[in-house]
Amino acid sequence: MSKKIKIAIVGVGNCASSLIQGIHYYKDAKDDEFVPGVMHVNFGGYHLRDVEVVAAFDVNADKVGKDVAEAIYAAPNNTVVFAQVPNIGVKVSRGPRLDGVNKYTEPVVPISDAPEVDVVQVLKDTGAEIVINYLPVGSQEATEFYAQSAIDARCGFVNCIPVFIASDPVWAKKFEDAGLPVIGDDIKAQVGATIVHRALTNLFLDRGMKIEHTYQLNVGGNTDFLNMLERERLVSKKISKTEAVTSMMTARGHEVIDENVHVGPSDFVPWLKDNKVCYIRIQSKHFGDVPMNLELRLSVEDSPNSAGVAIDSIRCMQLALDNGLKGAIVEPAAFFKKHPPKQIEDRRARELVEEYITKYAQK
Repeated sequence: MSKKIKIAIVGVGNCASSLIQGIHYYKDAKDDEFVPGVMHVNFGGYHLRDVEVVAAFDVNADKVGKDVAEAIYAAPNNTVVFAQVPNIGVKVSRGPRLDGVNKYTEPVVPISDAPEVDVVQVLKDTGAEIVINYLPVGSQEATEFYAQSAIDARCGFVNCIPVFIASDPVWAKKFEDAGLPVIGDDIKAQVGATIVHRALTNLFLDRGMKIEHTYQLNVGGNTDFLNMLERERLVSKKISKTEAVTSMMTARGHEVIDENVHVGPSDFVPWLKDNKVCYIRIQSKHFGDVPMNLELRLSVEDSPNSAGVAIDSIRCMQLALDNGLKGAIVEPAAFFKKHPPKQIEDRRARELVEEYITKYAQK
């Protein structure tokens, strides 16, 4: 039997819900079974069921103090329920609020009056080895707090949001100096807006089509989109999503004019719930300078779309810990994240992850 991968989750929202549901849903999957959204059921010696939640942090009064398996279904979580997870015996701890709740999400996130826990001590006491960051977009102060807590508790850090940690040389060095690995930043969903936009960009370039103008507009009804109504919190998000696309162009020697590229969240539509609708447009020219354009509409359930990717990120992190790797881990980040320390074309990035698994798998 594989050893357990002991994780602590920061932010028990929709993404955490899909992650935990998925671990339960696929717990009996055979090693050679196809599971959509993960590269392998047996990933370097670790099964999906080997991922074990040992701690969780939130500030929502309707989640703090409850079993994690109960908290994942509490409002304002509104993602699809595809599995009923039995209690796991781990209660949600009251973490610090810092900048994790803004003026738009405050009405739907009742703040717990429970005393804040000592996060580092909880991580140590529970034996957590990996911290998963699912805080809201723009939570700079809170993300840095939990990143430092991970270092202080001797945990690896998987950053699923667009606050730059692994791709920030200063933070990457902090993890390296501590002898700990970090994988980030900003999770790239299974088949979401970013990966589709990247694939289309590469298709155009492969076929000799210069991209003259492109946009990606996204709307949704979960708290992520509600939080992003505060435009000041979108700086890193726009950088992350834009660079994920434009890096494909610059890598091929194509000039990118900033005003000709627009990528980012657009609005909050409550009745969409956890469904995200994306509109992509690419304008180009055929041979003879004959104009053409492509328009695409993509509709996905946002949180399940990222859960498998998160599970593979977690298992890559465990392999990094097993092998004493430290600092920013590039190969998995390039495939699983929008804003990795180094952008690599997706097909090549997948090959690198396969090589990573072979090299670092449990012996």
